Amino acid sequence: MSILTIVGNPRAGSRTQTVAIAAGEALAARLGGPVAHELADLSALAPHLLAPTASPGVEAALGLVAEASVLVVASPTYKGTYTGLLKAFLDRLPPAALAGKTAVPLLVMGDPKHALAVEVHLRPLLVELGATVPTPGLAFLESQLPDLNAVISAWADRLAPQIPLRVAT
Repeated sequence: MSILTIVGNPRAGSRTQTVAIAAGEALAARLGGPVAHELADLSALAPHLLAPTASPGVEAALGLVAEASVLVVASPTYKGTYTGLLKAFLDRLPPAALAGKTAVPLLVMGDPKHALAVEVHLRPLLVELGATVPTPGLAFLESQLPDLNAVISAWADRLAPQIPLRVAT
């Protein structure tokens, strides 16, 4: 089993990446057995996503999506939804590309008024691509960063039992 964390923040080394990696690691720890955890940081791919020719980096990231069992799909919240960078990447996937996979939506936000965006905007996109999407997605407030491990731990405890591809321990 493998978990791929996709980070759709245009800035490398972002808070979104920190939260997303912690979420992926927490899920991996709860799924049992050997679980590989990889990262696809889209910030490095941004100049290539809309290029008319194929990019080895983009193709490699799409290959990681194809191979993963579980995806943690993370973005900062921009204007009440996920980033265009994340959308441009996910638009490169063929229809039903996530069929048979579990995808977990995660948005990092500065204001709690954006908390529904994870369920109203990102979840439907992942479902449209064929993923099984357990509830709840993670709406993580930047003000929760000092409590990152506790927040992620409680969320992962709730979410992990819903992931159908759990590995027996």
